[in-house]
Amino acid sequence: MIKDLHKQKAVLLKQTDIFSFLPDHEIEVIAGSSDFHDYKADAPVFLQGESGNALYIVESGEIVVQKEDESSRKTDIARFVRGNCFGELDLFTETPGIASAFASVQTRLLIFPKSGAGFTEFLKQYPDLSARILHKILVVMAERIRRANTLIKENSPLVQELRKQVYRDKLTGLFNQIWLTEKIREYIDKNSYGFSLIITKPDNFKALNDTYGHEAGDKAIRIMARGLRDFIGDDKKIARYKGNAMAVLLTGGTKKDAYNRAVHIREFINNLDVSGATEGKKFPVTASIGITIFPDHGMNAEELIFKAHELSLVGRRRGGNLILFPEDTGDEE
Repeated sequence: MIKDLHKQKAVLLKQTDIFSFLPDHEIEVIAGSSDFHDYKADAPVFLQGESGNALYIVESGEIVVQKEDESSRKTDIARFVRGNCFGELDLFTETPGIASAFASVQTRLLIFPKSGAGFTEFLKQYPDLSARILHKILVVMAERIRRANTLIKENSPLVQELRKQVYRDKLTGLFNQIWLTEKIREYIDKNSYGFSLIITKPDNFKALNDTYGHEAGDKAIRIMARGLRDFIGDDKKIARYKGNAMAVLLTGGTKKDAYNRAVHIREFINNLDVSGATEGKKFPVTASIGITIFPDHGMNAEELIFKAHELSLVGRRRGGNLILFPEDTGDEE
């Protein structure tokens, strides 16, 4: 019975635009974090003014969304049937809703995340998966906007806030891994030959965390992020990647140019003052840097990113404070 119910959730999720792109093992995660809920005819799903914190998928029946004006007059503004989902924007803004939702007939909804869980907790547990879901929500909403031919512009406060939610790292304010991947894909699509990816990772942040605690580690990451952003001088060239790693995009130039840029970045980090995170005590930071160049070291974003990040780990294992290209490991043909 439980297995059948879980399978029903997975099938419904796979049929929904927002989740259909996910691999099976991630669909299983979403299914495990969702619950079916039955509503009788005229029963409310949520009421106008309540803070939304869930996404709803119609398994059967029909949902009517109504808005009530100041004179208590109610207007139907949307109807949802099997396979439709709603509540996407409220899922991560958690702002008071501008409408109410009622079941017009006996209705069954799949609710994600399930009651009492909250998307914030899911995001903490599955940050990469959550980010990709939010990105897909943005894409789906943009498609709906285009189909409806609304007057919402790309630079509207709403769309800008959605972009911020999807592409910005909350801890540092830098762009995140999703943005980095898409930006590299954009460069590749434009045939921007000769661009480089530089990923720098501190060698000794574990010692900082062990000595001063993880909160100090987060503070040090923020210090490094702000400092490196100012040092690079272009917010659209830098992103946070996995923990304390930072990625820098360098357009144009040669392998020598990329290496020289990495030398300057390493020197900056070596001289970085993180005493604001270490109780005022000096803590010298060393960093290893991996560099990949398109198309020499990969033909897609994922390969270029993976190789550059792995090189920073190789540098740390070899003693730290190293700058490496893939050919420096002996693995490249």
